[in-house]
Amino acid sequence: MGTFIVQGGKSLKGDITPQGAKNEALQVICAVLLTPDKVTIKNIPDIADVSKLIELLGCMGVKITRESSSVISFEAGKINLDYLQTAEFRTLSISLRGSIMVVGPLLARFGKAYIPKPGGDMIGRRRVDTHFIGFQKLGAKFEFDSSDTFFKVEASSLTGAYIHLDEASVTGTANIIMAAVMAKGRTTIYNAACEPYIQQLCRMLVSMGAKIDGIGSNLLYIDGIKEIKGCTHTILPDMIEIGSFIGMAAMTESEITIKNVSYENLGIIPDSFSRLGIKLERIGDDIFIPRQNHYEIETFIDGSIMVIADAIWPGLTPDLLSVFLVTATQAKGSVLIHQKMFESRLFFVDKLIDMGAQIILCDPHRATVIGMDKMIRLRGTVMSSPDIRAGVALLIAAMSAEGQSVIHNIEQIDRGYQNIDARLNSLGAEIKRV
Repeated sequence: MGTFIVQGGKSLKGDITPQGAKNEALQVICAVLLTPDKVTIKNIPDIADVSKLIELLGCMGVKITRESSSVISFEAGKINLDYLQTAEFRTLSISLRGSIMVVGPLLARFGKAYIPKPGGDMIGRRRVDTHFIGFQKLGAKFEFDSSDTFFKVEASSLTGAYIHLDEASVTGTANIIMAAVMAKGRTTIYNAACEPYIQQLCRMLVSMGAKIDGIGSNLLYIDGIKEIKGCTHTILPDMIEIGSFIGMAAMTESEITIKNVSYENLGIIPDSFSRLGIKLERIGDDIFIPRQNHYEIETFIDGSIMVIADAIWPGLTPDLLSVFLVTATQAKGSVLIHQKMFESRLFFVDKLIDMGAQIILCDPHRATVIGMDKMIRLRGTVMSSPDIRAGVALLIAAMSAEGQSVIHNIEQIDRGYQNIDARLNSLGAEIKRV
């Protein structure tokens, strides 16, 4: 198990470029299974979750050619479907939440797919019913062995259907889209997720010959085609990493420029940080965050306490709630953080309380943060990263704290953040990997 030893109280200065978007990468890499043709994907982040998925595809028979550190070509000409029922496949796929998205393209192209119940973060219940209900509506037969937690879907052919999703699941929407692009006739997906990741997947599929209307909305129309071709696709910069850097800059009183952020795809993330009193300036496609000794949380017009809550896109992504929470601990004023989606994602606040933060955990979904306006600094401590997003929030807390902090289980952070210690050290941080 890896560990970060962090010396707090260091201000950072300089430019940093965000990695490719993790959530988009997991989707578009799975999409290469739709075609035997060559698919080249650029700006792939070098992080643990993505590397595991690429390894999984390689074991399935996909030819993988690394053209540079961030550019990889895939050729899924020969897929070993028997591998899907091996113990090795189960071990690899169960450790990765994104592995569930191989099901849609395999079902579309080969008429069958198998997957164990996927793993990933322990942040609460993450059901997959939406995926398989969608496959069933397209004509697939679904089997689930509860004693073995193993999913199986088969279909001699898929037929377009009207699908009203019970929740706007991002991975569920992606999976159903990939299954529907080769189904006979028209598929309508209502209440579809419409995050930039989904938009990017749709645009990639269109460049591969798919017919998709309504991209960017929650109502998609997909007219199935017989054959999907190859393409070249570039992944967007990671909005979660960009948001993490904004919060980090404020907490550590740093002056940084985040380069090439694809600002139009950030939604309300910049404005939400502004509500915490954080100054940021858009310069072209960069974000400049000046050094701030203080930042004050806004109130609503009637003077009531500010609420920062996650919501389906174009609302605020839930993956940044941990960063907003930790950033608020050193602001002036109070804020209610409402994490609606996952019931275990706020449990890391006990570690911040140990560091001196003033936080009331109201229930599994809500926490009230009383900002200390940097009058009382967080203090260094020993802690362990419970998941990707809480892990980076704890890293931000440690960087702003007085004294030394030790963060164990940093493999969780590495799952979502590329070479984060070296990149931050180049700006003036003091993070040692052990």
